Amino acid sequence: MAAAGGGECDVIMTPAAANLVAPSHPEGPAMLSDEDEDAGTRREAESFKEQGNAFYAKKDYNEAFNYYTKAIDACPSNASYYGNRAATLMMLGKFREALGDAQQSVRMDDSFLRGHLREGKCHLSLGNAMAASRCFQRVLELDHKNAQAQQELNNARTVLEYEKIAEIDFEKRDFRKVVFCMDRALEFAPACHRFKILKAECLALLGRYPEAQSVASDILRIDSTNADALYVRGLCLYYEDCIEKAVQFFIQALKMAPDHDKACLACRNAKALKAKKDDGNKAFKEGNYKLAFDLYTEALAIDPNNRKTNAKLFCNRGTVNAKLRKLDEAIEDCTSAIKLDDTYIKAYLRRAQCYMDTEQYEDAVRDYEKVYQTEKTKEHKQLLKNAQVELKKSKRKDYYKILGVDKNASEDEIKKAYRKRALMHHPDRHSGASAEIQKEEEKKFKEVGEAFTILSDPKKKARYDSGQDLEEDGMNMGDFDANNIFKAFFGGPGGFSFEGKCHQLNRGSPEFVQREAVGFSSGSAS
Repeated sequence: MAAAGGGECDVIMTPAAANLVAPSHPEGPAMLSDEDEDAGTRREAESFKEQGNAFYAKKDYNEAFNYYTKAIDACPSNASYYGNRAATLMMLGKFREALGDAQQSVRMDDSFLRGHLREGKCHLSLGNAMAASRCFQRVLELDHKNAQAQQELNNARTVLEYEKIAEIDFEKRDFRKVVFCMDRALEFAPACHRFKILKAECLALLGRYPEAQSVASDILRIDSTNADALYVRGLCLYYEDCIEKAVQFFIQALKMAPDHDKACLACRNAKALKAKKDDGNKAFKEGNYKLAFDLYTEALAIDPNNRKTNAKLFCNRGTVNAKLRKLDEAIEDCTSAIKLDDTYIKAYLRRAQCYMDTEQYEDAVRDYEKVYQTEKTKEHKQLLKNAQVELKKSKRKDYYKILGVDKNASEDEIKKAYRKRALMHHPDRHSGASAEIQKEEEKKFKEVGEAFTILSDPKKKARYDSGQDLEEDGMNMGDFDANNIFKAFFGGPGGFSFEGKCHQLNRGSPEFVQREAVGFSSGSAS
């Protein structure tokens, strides 16, 4: 875009210089008059300008700049020299310096069309579309058919429209739209720091920190005191949870611009967030989980935009909930952390453990798989393997649940549980019930016998607990007879009889159930 405004220099000599003729002098020694000296200076200035034009044509803009400067030094009242130097500065990307020369050229000659065009182009490149529009309108006043001025005026209006849309979308927090508008505006205003800063700020708010850092760093290389760029650098560090470094940049921005509202707010939030998080960590380490929960919750309310820090806060609060045995709430907090930062391994691990503790093994396997894909360590591999074993076990019959005992139940507890459940579901007890109930109770009676067969045998129990497939190990659970297990447990054919021992009790009465539950049998096992 710079080339369009500065791509042609003014090579026509001024009328005064073009009409110079050698004055006639009488013979003999001649003294140079003031007019002769001025003419010589003008010729020298024109020579510098012509050399500048030659270097400009070769795209050696630095040398062109040097010769145009010599021309100005020799003859500072020529508008075209300033115009030519402005064009050269524009080609060098130095639009602010070029603007000064362009403005000087039109102050000296208000009818200088190229001067007005260059001033307008400099304003537009620097992002001042309103000032640019006035310059292009002045050209059209002088030459209403000037196509370049009309095109540049349209460009300035386009930039103004993008500015307006971006302002509205920023208020709506539609940061992607703002970035789009700023990219379009920067095509016409490549040197506008204001547009670049707004783009960088939105990139930071979108979590695109490397891009935002790059834009801010480019500006700081040109202007190390730019408060807006310092603020954006700090903002990126703040959102990447490098809070202490972020505060340093915010403080530096405030030194450059004490009334920088955004830097002031960000600095205050950063300090408050760090203090609250540190207090929460201290309470957790001291075992004061209720206080830690409250402090993490307060920290989460400080700045919803700080996704990375908030992800850690959610995970920390999830750990607190896990300590308080509020596992569902812990899972919810870890899920919130992962939504904010889907690369946060610690949150996946915490959630996976909560899934294990609540026997949601498929979800646990999924989280451990994610962790192991990201970090292939021996520890993560073992955690995944353990979850897969528990998942496999969960899809088999839960013999502990069938007997109603804990997984750490003793041999005696397993026997007592079998005796109670076997008597409860024995087919003879339900001989007077409907066919449907008889069928259901018979099924439960068989499952109870199956569970006891496995859990009462140390070898079978060990294989079952390790997640091995019992049928693959040669134990076909469909071949055993629950009645034989029952008879063996209660001491054989004469050891127990519902009719013989309990004929005085109604099978459905509470007394009957209670006596059987406590082992109402002369042959019951201990």
